[in-house]
Amino acid sequence: MGTITCRQCNSRMDQKEFVNNFKVCLKCGHHSPLTALERIDLTVDEDSFRELASNINSLDFLKFQDIKPYSDRLVEARSKSGMDEAIMVGTARLDNRPIALGVMDFAYMGGSMGSVVGEKIKLLSDHAIKDRLPLIIITASGGARMQEGIMSLMQMAKTVSCIRRLGEERLPFFSVITHPTTGGVSASFASIADIIIAEPGALFCFAGPRVVQQTIKKDLPPDFGTAERDLSHGLIDIIVERSRLRPALIKILNFF
Repeated sequence: MGTITCRQCNSRMDQKEFVNNFKVCLKCGHHSPLTALERIDLTVDEDSFRELASNINSLDFLKFQDIKPYSDRLVEARSKSGMDEAIMVGTARLDNRPIALGVMDFAYMGGSMGSVVGEKIKLLSDHAIKDRLPLIIITASGGARMQEGIMSLMQMAKTVSCIRRLGEERLPFFSVITHPTTGGVSASFASIADIIIAEPGALFCFAGPRVVQQTIKKDLPPDFGTAERDLSHGLIDIIVERSRLRPALIKILNFF
């Protein structure tokens, strides 16, 4: 398979070893991005995932155009990521226990949350309530999808409302924060879980350090917005290395 260079420390390593180590650098521990399907394979029981709401697709209802039409961006995103949307939702089994699962994929337009992402989370929450399932959502997102305007911002309130209904039904919700999780996703459903888990080094904040620094014209702490700083300030509950995520989720489910 050849070799690969870590984006964080520039060390070279055998690609097969890198993949077998869940795409975590063998030297510095940097967690490289995973696709939604890779995260599903890593997390749940083998061949247990069953997708829901796969027939819902984004529409260019605003006829939005910047340097290219939104409709063209959607086509490119599907081709680049192999995903139909920025999130995949469904049911699965974790240690033979049924769960509802949502997994975001940053490769699809930066994991941005538009009307379809919000609707898929709503349908997934409804299914979890109907079948009395715990809900887990693995996030990776730059925030709300600007090409959908106010409709994308409305998904913040919509997803929070769906998750609140889960709580009223006394069903647990866990969010797993991966790099990066920012903007409207960090400011909505990702932040209101019963347990918030993050991967090491994951950026979890509303505005990223570059945006904040450009706005306030001041230097920021080197760990600004990272999972480690969030943990020290009580914004998340636990940091879990990728290789230990599955057993950690099983332990938490057993507790609940």
